[in-house]
Amino acid sequence: MIVVDTNLVSELLRGSPQPEVLSWWNSQIPGDLFITVITEAEMRYGAAIMSPGRRLQELLIKIEYMLSDYFDGRVLSFDVLAAREYARMLADRRELGRSLPIHDGMIAAIAYSNGAAVASRNVPDFTDCGVQLINPWQI
Repeated sequence: MIVVDTNLVSELLRGSPQPEVLSWWNSQIPGDLFITVITEAEMRYGAAIMSPGRRLQELLIKIEYMLSDYFDGRVLSFDVLAAREYARMLADRRELGRSLPIHDGMIAAIAYSNGAAVASRNVPDFTDCGVQLINPWQI
């Protein structure tokens, strides 16, 4: 099980994703890939702040496809177990003198509580959270 971070979904929604990212994506079993409600919120927010027009309409179509078709039934929620892990991760990172970005921390906690790895370009944001990290930009 792999939780796909928002930056990876965003890369895939671009007109021309990086070849190494596309290669990694195409080598995965779709049923092993999940997103979180945090990524859904971040994607919808990104669209909500765009100016009306053709680019926005194209993005909305891609977002709906990703959520309704590709990741249908594979969107993980932030639940009680994730909340407990999130608190632990914040405390652990604080002890190390490192902050933890809220959204990345929540994604890490959801992944950890589901026994999943995280695929992201932002490896430092997930380091020392206890999750296996995959950087499709460097594979």
